[in-house]
Amino acid sequence: MAALDARLLRAIGDYELDDPAFLALARDLFAYQIAHNAPYAAFARSAGFDAARLPERITEIPAVPAAAFKEARLATFPPAETAAAFETSGTTSGRGGRHELPTTQLYEAAVLASFDRMLLPDGARLRYLNLVPDPRQNPHSSLGYMLATIAQERGDGAGGWYLHGDALDLDGLVRDVARANADGVAVCLATTAFALVALLDALTARGLRLPLPGGSRIMETGGFKGRTRVVERTALYAAASDRLGVAVDAIVAEYGMTELSSQYYDSFASRSRIEPRVKVAPPWLRAIVVDGDGRAVANGVVGAIRHVDLANRGSVIAIETEDLGALVPSLRQAQDGLGAGQAGLVLLGREHGAELRGCSLDAETLLVRRA
Repeated sequence: MAALDARLLRAIGDYELDDPAFLALARDLFAYQIAHNAPYAAFARSAGFDAARLPERITEIPAVPAAAFKEARLATFPPAETAAAFETSGTTSGRGGRHELPTTQLYEAAVLASFDRMLLPDGARLRYLNLVPDPRQNPHSSLGYMLATIAQERGDGAGGWYLHGDALDLDGLVRDVARANADGVAVCLATTAFALVALLDALTARGLRLPLPGGSRIMETGGFKGRTRVVERTALYAAASDRLGVAVDAIVAEYGMTELSSQYYDSFASRSRIEPRVKVAPPWLRAIVVDGDGRAVANGVVGAIRHVDLANRGSVIAIETEDLGALVPSLRQAQDGLGAGQAGLVLLGREHGAELRGCSLDAETLLVRRA
């Protein structure tokens, strides 16, 4: 285990892993997981794989449905060794999933390496103003933990949290943006899509603009569809650019899941426009798009998205989602951290009938209560 973690941490630190190296590490990780994760081992056997027959290609790695995290404990270690546990937000069934980690080292290393490349290419020391679940109030939010880690390791120590339960602390945010302007410190406003909508609604209701300091950026995460509203990305980003005084290319969308330890970000080349944005993965994460029979499809063909995440050492390496998308070429391979031949990912929504899930549901409740 220690040797495997060391290899994973080295790949994350190098920010480089070509397909053969990825497959070699993935095979070793898969072998480790089926030896220590009984539910995943049973799932792998049903797909024809075991310790004597490992996947020969990345696309062959058995991917459990994300919903499986609601049905079984998918972990390679006993419960007493759990260092952190992240839970999915509420769904239509009322039952969330749970992703347990035996150590936070891999998770934090993956978070920081991707964020540094995709949001901090200039090495800026920002002030983090967070419209995401406060981990002191919601310790099982992976998004809250992620932003707390980033703020602690990359922030100036003077940020804050502005979602308390379902309440938006607009006065506190306005005060702290004014303080950042006075201090001449650029900020990162980290927000779910629906929390951003709530903020813009509140500013509009008061007739306010809230210009962020020069050099600031917005990290937006979460979907645009909810139980009460549909917000188009074009309108949202245009309104955010206007009200918050940041250029559209300084608004960067992150795509992640509670069941993953790694995140996708908007590619650098696609930030000059609002739609379509192309997501890129770090080298230790691969997206695979499959058809209805689970077969990988060619670039440009729409299908369901699978994620193969080497940072998921303590759970399962491969997750199949209800998200739809297509793989497309990235225009800036080196800047995005992609190797030769690796593709970006265009997200196209969710499969028909898939239940609501994701980080934005907490803020969506906020919108209902404000109505």
